[in-house]
Amino acid sequence: MFDPDKMRRLFEARTPGYSLPQGLYTDADAFAFDIEAIWRRSWLLAATEADLPRPGSWLSTSVAATPVILLRDREGVVRAFHNSCRHRGAQICAEGKGKSNRLVCPYHKWTYELSGELVSATRMDEGFDTADFPLSPIRCEVLEGVIYLALSDEVEDFTPFREAFAPLLAPHGLSQAKLAYEATITEKGNWKLVMENARECYHCATGHPELSRSFPVETRAYFNYGDDPRVVEFNARMERLGLPVGPVEGDWWQALRFPLNEGFVSMSMDGQPSVNKAMTPSGSFDIGSLRWALEPNTFCHAVGDYTVIFLCEPVGPQETRVTVKWLVHADAVEGVDYDPRALSHLWDTTNLQDRDLVELNQRGVNAAGYRPGPYSSEAEVLVLRFIDWYCAKAVDFLGGGRKARAPLKAVAR
Repeated sequence: MFDPDKMRRLFEARTPGYSLPQGLYTDADAFAFDIEAIWRRSWLLAATEADLPRPGSWLSTSVAATPVILLRDREGVVRAFHNSCRHRGAQICAEGKGKSNRLVCPYHKWTYELSGELVSATRMDEGFDTADFPLSPIRCEVLEGVIYLALSDEVEDFTPFREAFAPLLAPHGLSQAKLAYEATITEKGNWKLVMENARECYHCATGHPELSRSFPVETRAYFNYGDDPRVVEFNARMERLGLPVGPVEGDWWQALRFPLNEGFVSMSMDGQPSVNKAMTPSGSFDIGSLRWALEPNTFCHAVGDYTVIFLCEPVGPQETRVTVKWLVHADAVEGVDYDPRALSHLWDTTNLQDRDLVELNQRGVNAAGYRPGPYSSEAEVLVLRFIDWYCAKAVDFLGGGRKARAPLKAVAR
């Protein structure tokens, strides 16, 4: 739990346009608050359909510090449940992936159908009805092959995001894509420092020399290219290819297709495709990048030959798990059409560099001499957007002078 009055004082001490007060990056109360007020009341990108390639496939992971199971049932429908047995709460599936016809709790062998119903529980008292104890469901939305979860009903309407963004993502075929590679790293930094770093490229020219070769690190604000005639040509070419450009956005998300640096057709070490099969029906690799991002946990890039998905998961006040997934065309064959090491090399390198920068940032924030500093309204516009969103959501949760909202509880339905 957390002290609401303490949290109010921290947010009242915040100077708009500046980084946050120290306690919001370091304090255990602030971490507990973030989980309850932000993460469990937001839509979170959790996985992709490629993680669940066939009926019976399941993924056990943590979302908003909550163990969850995502699975594909016998009819192919994607579902999500709390990873907690309805008997005495044991975790049903160990973290990782698997495939099974039913879910069996390893503690006392309570057995669940893939649709969540309890189908077997031995040695229970007379009158016990299995129908009363299904797995607790989690709200789940699948949008063009990408899976989003919400741990409460106190989240934004998903429909505007779906309607605005689906036309941009649909041509990339992620609902039929293949998971080619996945990597997880631990960063010794607060999740907000991880996401602030992920929301700007102010640091990229010096911090990411490899990424900077293909990525337009010098663009202003939100991929503002000024009068660059290449952008006019790029937009016209995308229209001919049937690839919407955007931008589209809401309070908690944004999406835009933008051109890469001249002479580069993909985000790779040499700027050339890492996969031989293009992901869009146009067959073109030279389609820039479709970037989309959701607060509080993700950014993604869909280029001509692959899509990379970055997921952030808070573990502790100064520890964050980052998981990155690379998706390729369903027909791409490992060892023939792509090499996983070459495919992942650029982003693996970039993510390790970011880990070091986040940990450098956290060490400085922990120092007695830390004072919040100003963001650049030109180079850190998406950081400002993220922090303003975070603070508005937090203050709304605290209710100003009213009593803070009650913690969420899983409800069996």
